[in-house]
Amino acid sequence: MKIIEINQNNIDSEHICCAIGNDKENKARAQTKKDWLKNQFGAGLRFKRLDERGKVFIEYIPIESVWKPLVGKNYMVINCLWVSGQFKGKGLSTQLLNECIKDTKALKMDGIIVVTSNKVKPFLTDKKFYSKHGFECIDTAIPYFELFVYKINKNAINPSFTEKARSGQCDIKEGFSFIYSNQCVFMEEYVQLLNNVAKEMEQKTTTIKLESHNDAKSNGSPFGTLGIYYNGQFVTHELMTEAKFRLLVEKTII
Repeated sequence: MKIIEINQNNIDSEHICCAIGNDKENKARAQTKKDWLKNQFGAGLRFKRLDERGKVFIEYIPIESVWKPLVGKNYMVINCLWVSGQFKGKGLSTQLLNECIKDTKALKMDGIIVVTSNKVKPFLTDKKFYSKHGFECIDTAIPYFELFVYKINKNAINPSFTEKARSGQCDIKEGFSFIYSNQCVFMEEYVQLLNNVAKEMEQKTTTIKLESHNDAKSNGSPFGTLGIYYNGQFVTHELMTEAKFRLLVEKTII
């Protein structure tokens, strides 16, 4: 199976895995992500996927330009590594990771970092996969995030979460806050849905769309793409159904 790279030259004609349907809805979702990617290629972002119609891809970018609250320099950051459905169990996750390792070494960077969690969580690759390939935990952030590193230069200073990210805090101290970016194809749609649910449940809400990597470093959650907070404290990074979010709101406001 062949891994191909999506870049400025072919992004308009290639699918990007997360929303591959040909219907109007999925095309609109994919376009938000494509627009985001186009603005990041110049900052060193790489997006590679299997040359098949499926959700098998890896996305990574230098820490200096990453849309996450991370501190450090000369490291590559894996935004997302996803292998799903019929493609699982074929060694493709390792193949994709090796693409990142190869590019990182070619750029003479000090290592690779990735945000994962202390137990299996949606949208975060299981940390056991990274441990198996030589990554180790170097930092944590409330309530469950872990920062793993693969060192190429053993003497390099480790990167870290920002202090704000470690504490699980955001600046808005009243009600539910949804802080997101278009790094994920589903964010515009689902953030609006969850925001409406919270309002229907008579909760004060604030929605903030991150517009730059500097904005994300200052205000984003450790997950980067989405952070949901209540009274200034991190609750979850997870997109969820309306019914599941209603239960979360009920549990949170007690």
